[in-house]
Amino acid sequence: MIVLFTLAALAAGLTILLTGTMTGLFSAFSVAVMPGLDVIDARQAIPAMQSINQKILNPVFLPMFVGALIAAPAAGALLLALGQGQAAVLFFAAAAAYILGAFAPTAAVNVPMNNALAAVSVPADPDEAARLWSGYSVRWTRWNTGRAVFCGISLLLAGLAVFVWGGRG
Repeated sequence: MIVLFTLAALAAGLTILLTGTMTGLFSAFSVAVMPGLDVIDARQAIPAMQSINQKILNPVFLPMFVGALIAAPAAGALLLALGQGQAAVLFFAAAAAYILGAFAPTAAVNVPMNNALAAVSVPADPDEAARLWSGYSVRWTRWNTGRAVFCGISLLLAGLAVFVWGGRG
């Protein structure tokens, strides 16, 4: 039992850490990075975002992004094994919020948009560059803000799960 409890506590802690990190990262893009890029010349914003999109695929970001997919359901399963059904359901809900609201939109919308942006050459014409950037930035930021909100929901559900678990532990 102590091993299951320890593993559940580790998975719960990781879930909170990782969903909190992703909430902050996505939020920072929506409230600072994208608005900052929106006010500069689109001929600078486009290559800046292309560079960001290349650099974000690194050995630190990827485990954080994927880790919540593993930690939240693992915490739920371990808590079920410990007889903590209410807390387990909350961790499963946290996992669902993360998968449906952060992971799926990343794969279905943001990454394809990033790949399309990576394939373009920066237009020399400022008006053409501005149209390209505006079409990308508005949609990308809208979806990214949704990812931030769902990561935050996942974080809140995981925190509530720990609270419920602590009240019964």
